[in-house]
Amino acid sequence: MTETPLNETLLNEKARIGAPSIPGLTEEGESLTPLEPAETTRPQSASAPASPLGGDAAKGHSHGGGYGIPDSSRAGRLTSYTLEDFPAIRGTEEEWRFTPLKRFGGLHTAALDGAAPAVAVEAPEQVRVETVGREDSRIGSAGIPEDRVSANAWSHFAEATVVTVPAGAELEDRVLVTLTGAGKAAAAQHVVVVAEDGARAVVVLNHVGEAVVSENVEIVLGDGADLTVVSLQEWSDASVHASSQQVKIGRDAHLKHIVVSLGGSVVRVTPTARFAAPGGEVELYGLYFADAGQHLEHRTFVDHAQPNCVSNVLYKGALQGKDARTVWVGDVLIQKQAEGTDSYEKNQNLVLTDGCRADSVPNLEIETGLIEGAGHASATGRFDDQHLFYLMARGIPEDVARRLVVRGFLNEIIQKIGVPAIEEHLTEAVERELAAGDN
Repeated sequence: MTETPLNETLLNEKARIGAPSIPGLTEEGESLTPLEPAETTRPQSASAPASPLGGDAAKGHSHGGGYGIPDSSRAGRLTSYTLEDFPAIRGTEEEWRFTPLKRFGGLHTAALDGAAPAVAVEAPEQVRVETVGREDSRIGSAGIPEDRVSANAWSHFAEATVVTVPAGAELEDRVLVTLTGAGKAAAAQHVVVVAEDGARAVVVLNHVGEAVVSENVEIVLGDGADLTVVSLQEWSDASVHASSQQVKIGRDAHLKHIVVSLGGSVVRVTPTARFAAPGGEVELYGLYFADAGQHLEHRTFVDHAQPNCVSNVLYKGALQGKDARTVWVGDVLIQKQAEGTDSYEKNQNLVLTDGCRADSVPNLEIETGLIEGAGHASATGRFDDQHLFYLMARGIPEDVARRLVVRGFLNEIIQKIGVPAIEEHLTEAVERELAAGDN
């Protein structure tokens, strides 16, 4: 009797339980290093889980840090509430190599003692709006700072704004949180948005005025909650803004998170979504339009740490003018225990003039082969000549045709918001951006 090979046995077992097979992966994931197995190794912290990489790659941190190889795996990113735990930023690190630190307003080095942007909230009467101190138990409920700039803001904010949508509430009107910059003195800001169990709402964070600010936004979804959060960056031309937006998603909860960056000199937004229980779904969308001299940077991270969760990431950007610069880095981590995951991320950039630069880096880490699917895509280019020809052949002037193409390209994101007044406002803002160029 011929013995069945081990690989064939594994494939037969996966077929028996209906698990899809991904080339190069087993149930334990791809072997990324020759180090010893994770089961035989523990990180330095006794309470931390075993490292998925194992051996000398294991890394623990007393403040809830990850594990893995620093600057190699997204899972190995240090997390801490304490500024001093983070080394000084040199600009050569993977997470900072694209950011113009000389234009960053000292958000990574200075004491953030300036006045924070003023907060005004328009909300239905069911919504609770509170101004709380640092000791409030809801502070830190969504996540821990993942970089030095976020930790610096954590160390310096004096009070936080907490917006709570109560359990079971289904809001017909949006919640508008307007944050108005108070000047060029470097400042820290903290905002917490909570959607309790079964709540359904749209929350808009509108950043306006002039500011140099590092901001931590925490978003917490209870079980079965359905929340849309729109973060608008419409700062004045000289503003500098770093925003760490961390999301904790409960069982069977759904988040739609939309970032729109149009104004500011340097804007860096880093949304992180973590599933706290099975059955969750997150949609991360982004729209940005960079003019001459602007630097607009977005870094997304989806941490699939629970089974049967879904994530979809789509960011679109346009660039025009000398030294217009955009950066998108998308990270998705599917941990070993996250069986049944369905994930996809995509970034598209449309370059309208010479002298622009768009960096696009999708990253996908998979530690289990028992998933529904995972993929990523990235594209950067100029106008599609066929689209222009089609429009111009029907009598539309070239400049008008170009605007139509850009409008259609970006409108896919605008339509995701679902609030007509905001969609109309952003459509007009995109028209103004186009009118400012030669397109």
